[in-house]
Amino acid sequence: MAEDSTIPQQDLTQMSFEDALRALETIVRRLESGDVPLDESISLYAQGEALRRQCMERLQAAEARIQKLTLDQSGAVTGAQPFGAD
Repeated sequence: MAEDSTIPQQDLTQMSFEDALRALETIVRRLESGDVPLDESISLYAQGEALRRQCMERLQAAEARIQKLTLDQSGAVTGAQPFGAD
C-alpha cells in the first residue's frame, strides 16, 4: 500500500524555506529511487513542483529585500538602493 506523504497546501505555505527545501530533496530522492508506484510518483511530482515554486518565491522575496547600502567618502551610510541597481 502506498504511503500518503502529501503536505496540505496551507501547511506548505507555513513551512520555512529550509523545511520546504528538505521536503523537496526527500521527494526527489524517492522519485529517483524508481521504487515509487506510478500514481504516487505523479502525486509526489505535483507536490515537488509546489515546493519548488514555494522555495523560488521565498528566494525572490528575500532577494528583493536585500539592499545595497550607499556610503559617503567617510564611510557613513547615506542611503540604500534596491539589490542589483547600479
